[in-house]
Amino acid sequence: MRHLLVKFLSVLLALSWLGVAATPAETALHRGNGSEPETLDPHKSTGEAESWIEMDLFEGLVTADAQGQVIPGAALAWTISPDRLTCTFTLRPDGKWSDGTPVTAGDFVFSWRRLVSPDTRSRYAFFLWPVKNAEAISKGRMPATALGAEAVDDLTLRVTLEAPTSYFIASLQHHATYAVSQANVKRFGDDFIRPGNLVSNGAFMLAEAVPQGHVKLVRNPHFHAAGDVALDAVYFYPTENRDAELKRFRAGELDITYDIPDGQIAWTRQNMPGQMRLAPFFSTYWFVYNLRNEPWKSSPQLRAALSMAIDRQLIVDKITQAGEIAAYTVTPPGTDNYKAPLPDWASLTQAERDDRARALLAEAGYGPGGRPLEVELLYNTSENHRKIAIAIDSMWRQKLGVRARLVNQEWKVLLQNRAEGRFRDVVRGGWIGDYNDAYSFLSLFLSDVKGQNHAGYASPDFDRLVKAAASEIDPRARRSLMERAEAQLLADHVVIPVYVHVTTHMVSDRVRGWHDNVRNLHLSRYLSVER
Repeated sequence: MRHLLVKFLSVLLALSWLGVAATPAETALHRGNGSEPETLDPHKSTGEAESWIEMDLFEGLVTADAQGQVIPGAALAWTISPDRLTCTFTLRPDGKWSDGTPVTAGDFVFSWRRLVSPDTRSRYAFFLWPVKNAEAISKGRMPATALGAEAVDDLTLRVTLEAPTSYFIASLQHHATYAVSQANVKRFGDDFIRPGNLVSNGAFMLAEAVPQGHVKLVRNPHFHAAGDVALDAVYFYPTENRDAELKRFRAGELDITYDIPDGQIAWTRQNMPGQMRLAPFFSTYWFVYNLRNEPWKSSPQLRAALSMAIDRQLIVDKITQAGEIAAYTVTPPGTDNYKAPLPDWASLTQAERDDRARALLAEAGYGPGGRPLEVELLYNTSENHRKIAIAIDSMWRQKLGVRARLVNQEWKVLLQNRAEGRFRDVVRGGWIGDYNDAYSFLSLFLSDVKGQNHAGYASPDFDRLVKAAASEIDPRARRSLMERAEAQLLADHVVIPVYVHVTTHMVSDRVRGWHDNVRNLHLSRYLSVER
């Protein structure tokens, strides 16, 4: 061993005599990332796993700081007209794509037209519906060129809104509103997203994308703040088996996990407390009924019965165990200028809810003395989701005599089927607030929001209240409209809220720059690794 060490040092010395510098080791961050990415096209992706990668690759007009707060991004500044109908963004003069070409206002106009075009079939086109004519374009009633977004010059983007929209600027942090390079998309078509083709304007650029393996990003030398980025590379690893992910973390193969298996929360809390990160999260976990199908379409009593029979407190106390809060509303606590309207049955004891559930089940014609019922409960492949589904099945059987048939699908498959309403009975869902406003949650259930209204809910009164809130500029009146809308949504038993999330991550002692925040945003540009 001593001989080998001496030989190695001799080689290094010889290289220095020859003027050859030793190549430094790559400074890389290794992140667990949940499911296999659906796509890295920011206008077509929908999941959290994809968004984390896209936040590293791209930068929207606004972005997030290390604490998850909205800050200027590709736009250096913006102004809003006195009537609140025109937003004018000034782009950074040093904003560049990873091929060195400038990021222009024309790229944003092209990208936003692409997002709202029916040909793109984006499930997030509604993010731009506040923009003039965007909704009509999405519904095929107007051409994409009618969008109220204009490139005044290369660095000035003027956006005209349908009505004053208080949350509009904050919503532009979402990946759906990111720009892609117009020249790049026109050159490669749908293949623009492949490694070697993709150019991006974020802190990193795409180097590798190995299915079921990893996505590798490398530092973008043309990023406007490249000098502040400490990492040479970031590796994202899809790992649907959370126990396997935790093992990789303990072996030193991962620096950050996507989450922690529910069954390992107590163990990690006792044995690895310094690397365990639990934090409140602006997100709700729920299931939705398919209101396109019977018996759900015409039986609110049945929908109510199944929801009331679920002991949410038992789930958070005995299964998830990370400090989650039992949920009875769609919007989570901490929503700005809002107080979610609790349904009356939420104040009952669980025994009282069970009694009411049995009465409602009988009223719907099911249960003892009525028709038998088997419910298909669909969830994406994950041990955490499976345990919750098993618990719900057990509760329904014991209390109501209702059987659940548990069906799991891979994330990409579930996303597609859920978006298109291709599930029989009940599907796992949930939402992470893209900005701190109740509208971020309630807008999902608008009847004309295709791809996100998974239940197929269609209520003219609900639509009217939510759309009125979108353009209401008086904060008190706006709050009242949204609270009334959520009260109706809950009374219709469209969704089964289960709990308000907390984020659970293992973060290595070597990682620097991590800040817990309710948005769970941790862009790699702010992180570093000590080896």
